Amino acid sequence: MLTILANVVRNKAMAKLLGTPGVGLNSLLYSAQTFASQCTNLGISFGAVPRLSDCYERGDEEQIVYNIQMIRLWSFIAAGLGFLFCLAVSPLLGDLTFTWGHFYRHYAALGLSVAAMAITGGETAILKATRQLGKLARVQAYTAMASMAITLLLLYLLSYSGILPSIILIALFSALATIACSYRRYPLRLHFTRKMLLDGIDILRLGVAFVLAAAFGSGAEMFIRSFLNVDAGLDAVGLYNAGYMIVFTYAGMAFSAMESDYFPRLSGISNDIAAVNNMVNKQIEVTLFLLSPMLVTMLMFLPILVPMLFSHEFQSVVGMAQVAVLAMYFKVLTLPVAYITLARKDALSYLCLEAAYYVTLTLSVIVGFRFWGIFGTGLAIVVAHVLEFLTIYCFACLRYSYRSTAAIGCYAGVQLAIGLAAYAVSRYAEGWVYWTAEAALVIASTAYSVYVLHQKTRLWEALRRKFLKAD
Repeated sequence: MLTILANVVRNKAMAKLLGTPGVGLNSLLYSAQTFASQCTNLGISFGAVPRLSDCYERGDEEQIVYNIQMIRLWSFIAAGLGFLFCLAVSPLLGDLTFTWGHFYRHYAALGLSVAAMAITGGETAILKATRQLGKLARVQAYTAMASMAITLLLLYLLSYSGILPSIILIALFSALATIACSYRRYPLRLHFTRKMLLDGIDILRLGVAFVLAAAFGSGAEMFIRSFLNVDAGLDAVGLYNAGYMIVFTYAGMAFSAMESDYFPRLSGISNDIAAVNNMVNKQIEVTLFLLSPMLVTMLMFLPILVPMLFSHEFQSVVGMAQVAVLAMYFKVLTLPVAYITLARKDALSYLCLEAAYYVTLTLSVIVGFRFWGIFGTGLAIVVAHVLEFLTIYCFACLRYSYRSTAAIGCYAGVQLAIGLAAYAVSRYAEGWVYWTAEAALVIASTAYSVYVLHQKTRLWEALRRKFLKAD
């Protein structure tokens, strides 16, 4: 929540101080940073956790220390690769993204932040695997507050010139804070061996599919923003980024538990077809019932949220964000099924499916923007998610014998119908009619979710235990 709050404040400040061009420039640099990081971080933050966690569960202190040294060695290698990658591709990115100025220097300077992110990823994996989650949460809270302060100060003092330094300083602060926490628990020992280098290849294999897919996604997002900048300018990039951020970054927080909770459980039973089907279908049901009321609520309040989170200059993005919300219904149905490929260690299939989605998204956005402007990018996002839903379901049915249930079809049909009704109201109603109808649909979606979950006693009790444990 602190991270979300910090992002809200940072985006609001950027929108007020710099307008849509500033938000667009920030988006371009951040997407380039993410792309470079995904291409070079070697999947350490994802692949290193299971191996070190297993040593920690056994209480093998010698192996714990050895694996931590190995993770740190590969983190340093990833940091060096990230820095050199930014230097190498900066001229290409500068020419691809901008038709004016010398922005290759900005992309080269991002090498510092990408290197810092690689170090942070390795130390974060160590903290996760050794169950230092409370300390990790504090580090992330400090980073969120520091990122807010750094951004506000530099944008106020330097305007546009403060965007790049703020990105770099936030990454460096996060790395230093994580290092301080991790090194206090497990001090750094500068004794690396050739065996550590060779043993580390195993953890890279586990994370490489996930990372390559993420890198493909980051590259697609960077290409989309570059296309919008060249075709229509930084204003278009800023508007697209604002709509995308509201829908996918904020609403998408509901999916964050899948990597840390659902995915490990699914991996443990990946060879049992019946158990996989049961777990995937339960995950779909719970996510659908928890997220659907939030999506209708978001549709209702977007005309207020957009100017509140950014400024009135971004009001034209409301329509794009409202239609893009509908894509989240299909994401709810798709994501639990998509994790089957990773759980079965079917790396090639996962990469092909992800690549197909991002190619579809990129082409859809280009066509949608050319015909309908910013609103068309929202339509494109929906089209890409519908096609991804159909592709992944067909693939999972044929390759893994996955079978959905009639109940899921019924639940999804009802919630999607409510969502479509809420979208229709947002398009065609005004004044008290708009607010009354939207409020009624929020209540209907919430009541239906609570009713069905309560009928499914085991799911209801499982959710109660989760929340009580969290408290």
